[in-house]
Amino acid sequence: MRCMPRNFSILTTLAILIFGCLADHRSEGQEYPKITPQDWAWWRGPGHLGEANAERPYPLEWDETKNVLWRVNVPGRGQGAPIVVGDSIYLATCDEATGSQGVLALSRESGQTQWHRIVHPDGAMRKNSKSSGASSTLACDGDRLFINFANAGQVLLTALELDGSIAWQTKVSDYQIHQGYGASPLLHGDLVYSVADTKGGGAIVACQRTTGEIVWKRDRPSNPNYPSPVVFKIGGRDQLILIGCDMVISLDPGTGDTLWQREGSTTECVTTTVTDGTHVYTSGGYPRNHLGALRADRNGELAWETGDRVYVPSLLIRDGYLFGVLDAGIAVCWDAATGEERWKHRLGGDFSASPVLVAGHVYATNEVGKTFVFEADPKQFHLLATNSLGDESFATPTFCNGRIYFRIAKSDGQTRQEELVCLALP
Repeated sequence: MRCMPRNFSILTTLAILIFGCLADHRSEGQEYPKITPQDWAWWRGPGHLGEANAERPYPLEWDETKNVLWRVNVPGRGQGAPIVVGDSIYLATCDEATGSQGVLALSRESGQTQWHRIVHPDGAMRKNSKSSGASSTLACDGDRLFINFANAGQVLLTALELDGSIAWQTKVSDYQIHQGYGASPLLHGDLVYSVADTKGGGAIVACQRTTGEIVWKRDRPSNPNYPSPVVFKIGGRDQLILIGCDMVISLDPGTGDTLWQREGSTTECVTTTVTDGTHVYTSGGYPRNHLGALRADRNGELAWETGDRVYVPSLLIRDGYLFGVLDAGIAVCWDAATGEERWKHRLGGDFSASPVLVAGHVYATNEVGKTFVFEADPKQFHLLATNSLGDESFATPTFCNGRIYFRIAKSDGQTRQEELVCLALP
């Protein structure tokens, strides 16, 4: 850890220590000098575990006006989470009337639009009403933005400069739409990864971040599947983990070579796996309900498995325990080493957004914009607050530097309008 000046505040010191803890299972190659602990630069945040830095306190309570710092209308539709880097917020959006797909940049302080870049003027693909033509979350290395779109029968990975100009674009794979597409790009060292799992047989590619040149490419099974790839350092080596398509596979991030592969998981998954430094966790909901743990330090040895349906919202892990929300609106805590259920509690509603862990509190938002805040306590369920915002919420909220960014929609029964709402304590 860097030496800290004597005049650093206690809060700042704690923030650095927390950020370091979040990075325990990340390789050094995933760190970028221009990305700070005050940013949320990619899907699931700094450590890819859905855990926010607790440098500043976050609101526990809100409504349509309470603790609302600002709110702005967002054009089009999208389920991808916003990312926050430097002075800007970035999110993908799709105009369903024209089929155009693009990226929007907003001011972090005010929400004012900085630019709106159309990446594809038409050709957006989706079927399921809970999906959208912009369900991926961007990734940013501090110099460029990276975004996946399923468009006109293929998945394309695009890099944009921070002013919105397109730097390069690379085809990942042909793509047959089944429900939708939502896998987010992953940054690791000099590479950016993109995956497309589809009934026609997809691929995972690793591209140079600067040029878009494909460094390696692996074919994927002929199954629809939706998770984003993730890299963790487990067993002394970096492992790129993919779940779904009836298997869990670990690849060498630099070469794409198989480190280990095990049957398991289920055909269709949506969640992004987490790790405790030993296990990786796989969950899915079609054609069977599934939650399981594999020993990534022992070539994928099965540790345990249950029949819980954690299909869409990704899991959280804290101090040896998993916390999650079943799609049907039930919060659950499991022992991460054994799969033993510690408690469960009905919240209500259907869930698509993933929960976020902040300073020992879990924020879980259902599809009608109701957020339940409860303690990440393995001994018992303890609800701290229940808050409502908007009429619809599918995107996972983003937490950084004491602010919460919610991508919601409001509807009067005929007109639907998306908003980005920034929450903060006074």
